[in-house]
Amino acid sequence: MPCVLTTGYNLDCRLSYGGIKDIYLIEFENVTTITESAGVISVITKVASKTFKKYNLIAHTAEGDEALTASREMGTLSNKQTIKFPINKMTTAVRNELFLLAQNRLIFVFTDENGTSWMYGRDYGLTLTTSANKTGKVLADRNGYELVFEGDEKNLAYEVNSTALATLLT
Repeated sequence: MPCVLTTGYNLDCRLSYGGIKDIYLIEFENVTTITESAGVISVITKVASKTFKKYNLIAHTAEGDEALTASREMGTLSNKQTIKFPINKMTTAVRNELFLLAQNRLIFVFTDENGTSWMYGRDYGLTLTTSANKTGKVLADRNGYELVFEGDEKNLAYEVNSTALATLLT
């Protein structure tokens, strides 16, 4: 029995922007429930006193990627989610925070340049897979960190509505 298609696709206005404006993250274990309907998250319940941490980003440097892989032979779908962003200036405080990030599974919520917020890592969490710490060669080079977080998920990213987004830092 086939999975029933529900809609077609029409071209939209050519008014779409790439990139990520804001990133929020929390330890996977500190999210207790997520209420979702039709691919949109309306409630994110966290462990008492736990909040998402906001990472302010350098404009036009962060990206989120998804790669849905289907296996005809196995009858499976899997989705690789990746978030990449740099942090400028090597400091002890950032070094220590990166070490903590590397020890956790994380849930990410980010807002893209179109104003839509998305959740990565809902099913299993993302982990820090690469942190390239670079001093640069010349004065104009980046001194800082280039981070890559990855995870395999069952589903594509979920949209996070404005109500749920407003509760991340509370």
